Amino acid sequence: MSTPLVDILVCPACKSGLRLDRQRREYVCPACRLAYPVRDGIPVMLESEARPLEADE
Repeated sequence: MSTPLVDILVCPACKSGLRLDRQRREYVCPACRLAYPVRDGIPVMLESEARPLEADE
């Protein structure tokens, strides 16, 4: 997970910028409230693989 990658990745659903949650190892879209997992260092940017964020996240 490279920090510069955050600068070019966008949410596949809404095209908004993402933020990296290093602790959970996922990229988060604040606009859609979806979190995309990172597996083996590779972001999985598929809507079907994203998890909805909880209200307190």
